[in-house]
Amino acid sequence: MKNSAKPFFSLAHGVPREDDRRVMSGIVYVIRNGLQWKDTPKAYSPHKTLCTG
Repeated sequence: MKNSAKPFFSLAHGVPREDDRRVMSGIVYVIRNGLQWKDTPKAYSPHKTLCTG
């Protein structure tokens, strides 16, 4: 990952990190297809990982 994107990803606190590219791809997929977070395909990580707000 490029150094310019590093500051935007927080450190994991005792929880194994998900692959940042996979998470970002999941977020883009949801936005492009107009889906709800809970409808995200499992290949992109659990929906709770993609949407924490």
